[in-house]
Amino acid sequence: FVPIGFFGPEVVCGDATLLLPEATPYDFGVLTSSMHNAWMRVVCGRIKSDYRYSASIVYNNYPWPNVDDVQRAAITAAGQAVLDARTPLLASGETLATLYDQRAMPTSLASAHKKLDALVDKAYRKKGAFKTERDRVVFLFEQYAKLI
Repeated sequence: FVPIGFFGPEVVCGDATLLLPEATPYDFGVLTSSMHNAWMRVVCGRIKSDYRYSASIVYNNYPWPNVDDVQRAAITAAGQAVLDARTPLLASGETLATLYDQRAMPTSLASAHKKLDALVDKAYRKKGAFKTERDRVVFLFEQYAKLI
């Protein structure tokens, strides 16, 4: 997962950090979904084995879903639920790196992400969930081809 969060105005972003100043829990929900993470893993550059997220290559070219007000509200609520699941864990001293360790992700966080993923998947296609990451990537590149 791309480490994404909300910070107050006292936090200054470094040169390797991207900032969305008007971001909402909806934006967070889409960007932290398995759909966006599948796109990121294929499109991102790398330094060593670390992903190098680029606004011009990854974010600006990502084919966002076309959602109605009901879908936007549901993804917003699910994005907020992920944030709410993380809050007590981060307050107890956990880090995003430990929370997103695939072998040890807390059940509450995994459950919140599963619900979010189902809503984001359904926003892209009515038949819902994608079976594999490859299915997500193929679908996203088809959407990207339509956009360009």
